[in-house]
Amino acid sequence: MVVDATIAARKGASGSKGPAKVTRNPEASRVKILDAARIEFVSHGLSGARVDRIAAQSGVNKNLIYHYFGSKDALYLAVLERIYANLRTSQHDQDLRQLPPIQGMKRLVGNTFDHFVATPDLIRLMSVENIHYGEHLKTSKMVKPLYRGLLDSIRILLKRGQDDGVFLADVDPIDLYLSISGLAYFFLSNQHTLSWLLDHNLASRHRVAKRREHVIDMVLSYLTQRPSETIKTK
Repeated sequence: MVVDATIAARKGASGSKGPAKVTRNPEASRVKILDAARIEFVSHGLSGARVDRIAAQSGVNKNLIYHYFGSKDALYLAVLERIYANLRTSQHDQDLRQLPPIQGMKRLVGNTFDHFVATPDLIRLMSVENIHYGEHLKTSKMVKPLYRGLLDSIRILLKRGQDDGVFLADVDPIDLYLSISGLAYFFLSNQHTLSWLLDHNLASRHRVAKRREHVIDMVLSYLTQRPSETIKTK
């Protein structure tokens, strides 16, 4: 009788429906996988990255990674898409389009620079993908449309600035964005080698802030120069 009572008490404590079911959160698992994968791809590149390490770092089963993403290459693409999407979000298209042209262009340059600074993984992953000739990014269906919105924002700001007589009339929006992005990217992607070569700590907070101001000034100086100030070449 005592034994029966003990068994009954245990059943009552644990319930009669067996072990409690584990509730899965697919979205949370995907985020953990993507966070771990970003670190892995940044540290080891695409070729050197290992799904086993991503599974261990994210705390999920390796089979679950393949279930969600299909392959290592598909996971790498998902990481790329996420980091490009975050860059575009940081540029705040709708807010920029409401600003006066000079202020809007300053904000675009500053936002782009700030996001590069805050996301060194973006610099590394861009370099990795260019080693692979952009072959993975070319399969993405979401990244290119994001950049159409960026070019629309640049065209809108340029047109308003040109109509107001504050921007040069003949500015190619693609060339302009290449300059905006390149002025930030080169400085950050080559910080370590250039710091040593030039005997300056280019990673210091003061130097980064000074570079940000310089990049904004360069872009706006180009856009606002008058035709008479332009150097003519034969």
